[in-house]
Amino acid sequence: MANRNRTKSGLTAIAVKRAKPKAKPYKLSDRDGLYLLVQTNGNRLWRMNYRFDGKQKTMAFGRWPELSLAEAREKLLQTRRLLADGTDPMEQAKLDKIAASVAAANTFEAIAEEWLAKQEAEGRAPATLKKNRWLVSFAYPALGKRPITEITPHEVLLVLRKAEARKRYETAKRIRSTCSLVFRYAIATARADRDICADLRGALISPQVKHRAAITKPMEAGALLRTIDGYDGNYLTKVALQLLPHIFVRPGELRFAEWGEFDLEKSVWSIPDYKTKMRRPHQVPLSTQALSILGKIEHDASLSPFLFPSLRSGDRPMSDNTLNAALRRLGYGKDEMTAHGFRAMAATLLNEMSIWNADAIERQLGHADNNGVRRAYARGEYWDERIKMMQHWSDYLDQLRDGAKILRPQFGQGGS
Repeated sequence: MANRNRTKSGLTAIAVKRAKPKAKPYKLSDRDGLYLLVQTNGNRLWRMNYRFDGKQKTMAFGRWPELSLAEAREKLLQTRRLLADGTDPMEQAKLDKIAASVAAANTFEAIAEEWLAKQEAEGRAPATLKKNRWLVSFAYPALGKRPITEITPHEVLLVLRKAEARKRYETAKRIRSTCSLVFRYAIATARADRDICADLRGALISPQVKHRAAITKPMEAGALLRTIDGYDGNYLTKVALQLLPHIFVRPGELRFAEWGEFDLEKSVWSIPDYKTKMRRPHQVPLSTQALSILGKIEHDASLSPFLFPSLRSGDRPMSDNTLNAALRRLGYGKDEMTAHGFRAMAATLLNEMSIWNADAIERQLGHADNNGVRRAYARGEYWDERIKMMQHWSDYLDQLRDGAKILRPQFGQGGS
């Protein structure tokens, strides 16, 4: 029987296929310690006997037909090479299994998800978390299951090229930047050696920057304010549109504004750092006009903490498209005015007054100086000026809205 199952070079594929179970398990030998173990239930398992450090050991390769005779012999050859190098194949298999497990935990997607969880634990704004998750998701199909240490710059570039092929040039740049943050997090947690995204600087298309549409001429600004007062849509949307020109914060900061951040007695809105783009706390002096507009809101703390809650749920703020949609309804196209455009309106007209320190205007816009010492000095130096400036700005907006002739008083530099 053994002769019919074997040739001079070992087992044959036909013999392996024809092997039938018996009352007891039995072996069909191949060569160099490799054999097929035929179990009573019909399973046919590839095994190899070898000696290491004087001990008899058995290596399991896999099951037929998932592992063919040729593949089993290839594993035999690999095992004999390890033995020749003085390595115990079974111990190496354990190490390989551990390495595979570590690699599975260190895939791009696993590390990206861990990085996102860290951001959430740090209190990052929901809008920021949503944006970052959206950006890394572009890389998941191609890179998600890949060990992060094995990913090449070319692989990342292919992901970015797909975004560029759809003419989403800015999105491609943001994907690269976000992937770079994931790699840097992997470096910080000892799971990568370098940020390969740095190799892609200069590889992406840099489209001409298009500034957000904004109205910056006094007469047109006055017409816009009058149009807003005539808005006949949702009441809270109208109030938000009336308030935004007076405080000119980023639309997302207004959407996520909560009543607990306002000190109406001291006339100040304190925006926490995790809600601002610069990740620094920002204070907004509230003019009498801004306070009056806030007074139009009927607040019920049991329903929502937000000034401008979603129509569907008090647990969420209004949609990020609500204000822009309202401007479209008022007849302003996306190339004429956006909710973000109120910032450009304020920056332009305040600077044209030539009565306010440019740094005070920048501070009120939330464009903080990168120099920490200078920033701390500026905070104290410009706060009083910003209070005067914000009241003067609201008075100016009232004049524009009422259609009065605008006189530009020649105050001394600094508004004092």
